Amino acid sequence: MTGADVTPEQLRPLLFSLAYRMVGSAAEAEDLVQEAYLRLHRTGAEVDAPKPFLTTVVTRLAIDHLRSARVRREAYVGEWVPEPLVTESAAAERVERDETLSLAFLALLERLTPVERAVYVLHELFGYAHDEIAGIVEKRPENCRQILARARRHVDAGRPRFEPSRERREALLARFMAAIRVGDVDGLVGLLAADAVHYADGGGKAQATLKPIFGAAKVARLWATLGSARGEYEARIVDVNGQPGVVAFGPAGELLTVLTLDVADDRVQTVWAVVNPDKLARTAAQLGVATA
Repeated sequence: MTGADVTPEQLRPLLFSLAYRMVGSAAEAEDLVQEAYLRLHRTGAEVDAPKPFLTTVVTRLAIDHLRSARVRREAYVGEWVPEPLVTESAAAERVERDETLSLAFLALLERLTPVERAVYVLHELFGYAHDEIAGIVEKRPENCRQILARARRHVDAGRPRFEPSRERREALLARFMAAIRVGDVDGLVGLLAADAVHYADGGGKAQATLKPIFGAAKVARLWATLGSARGEYEARIVDVNGQPGVVAFGPAGELLTVLTLDVADDRVQTVWAVVNPDKLARTAAQLGVATA
């Protein structure tokens, strides 16, 4: 669809997808999109084509948001992990299974400046031309090319060389969950890469490690302890950002954790765990449960 033959409401999924990849938070992405629609409404009949207008507004709002977010995150308690997007596995066919939606990829984008992130996302993920991007970010096209080249270097340096199949991801996740249930440290070490990393986001509102945990042995001991000492809990397989993941519920049915694994070279490279109730609120509402 071109900018002239699409209604504003038809653009909402596209705009959310853009905003979410820019800011890494579903709640904040929804707020940015809503603000863009309010500005469109205030502008009214002056806008002939809503798509370029709304894309520009969302991108610029996201850039401003990221600039202020970097200041706020200096006071954030513990590790900041992108807010997960959870879809029940029964609806898995509707999930956008795209590597650029994964928590690992969104974390890579955090290495970029706000403008670098905008140029990269618009060009590499949404297919915008440099001339179009230049108008959105208020740079010259040649500047956008330089910015894109710099952003590509940062992102490519952190991406795995080979993406495992979904089946392999599911198999590793199942074995990981089985091992933590019984506190099998050796079994977990066998699943983890030697330089595996654990990240947990509690935001100061839920118990979580405040710093990353590095190394297969340390990550294995941590998760063996967590999984076997937590008491009664239910773990349900879901899709987390288009990848196999788990939601864990406490004895009263409250949502405790969203977990997903980053896999590289047939080993678990990164464990991502979100326990911050603010970042679980959207998922809890979607699943019809409370947060812890």
